[in-house]
Amino acid sequence: QVQLVESGGGLVQAGGSLRLSCATSGRTFSDVVMGWFRQAPGKEREFVAAITWAGHTTIYSDFVKGRFTISRDNVKNTLYLQMDSLKPEDTAVYYCAVHIGGSYYSRGSYRYWGQGTQVTASS
Repeated sequence: QVQLVESGGGLVQAGGSLRLSCATSGRTFSDVVMGWFRQAPGKEREFVAAITWAGHTTIYSDFVKGRFTISRDNVKNTLYLQMDSLKPEDTAVYYCAVHIGGSYYSRGSYRYWGQGTQVTASS
């Protein structure tokens, strides 16, 4: 059974940093694109970042570009999201997922979602 488990969320002050992890199990994900999404209360789940299987290509949404860094360790089967210079508007539940085809920016292009981890940046 495929499982994705996010961790690393928490409460930080604006301007602070957090590093999220997404541990995968049940199959090898080293050959697929993986991504991070987030969902704030009352809002749609939105794309944050994605990374190709070898890590050579990374894609970011405009609102995190320059502040967040996505990476992966295919030996540990773990996906990461380093979040720096956090803003109150970054507050959301963050999810990792496996890309199965189509646009990297579309929620419908992903499968095998984790349960999410809460990130709160206070002003």
